[in-house]
Amino acid sequence: MESLLGQIELFPYDFEPYNWARCDGRLLSISKYTALFSLIGTHYGGDGKITFALPNLKGTEPVPGTNYYIALDGMYPQRP
Repeated sequence: MESLLGQIELFPYDFEPYNWARCDGRLLSISKYTALFSLIGTHYGGDGKITFALPNLKGTEPVPGTNYYIALDGMYPQRP
C-alpha cells in the first residue's frame, strides 16, 4: 500500500525510512518539497518563500522508543 503525501505515522525505528522524515520541526526547502508544502504551508513555521517546517511531535509519542514520521512522497490526497 502506498502512503499519502503528508501522512503521519508512528514507527518503532531510530532511523528515517526512505521518503519519510521525523516530525522534529526541521526546516525543508520549498523548491525540493513543493507538493508537501502545498499541503501544510507554513502552519508549523518557515518563511514561506524558501523554507517551511515539519510538525514537531517529539515528546508526544505514546510508547517510548517510537517516533512520528511524515511521508515526503506518495499519493497526493484528493478532496472528497
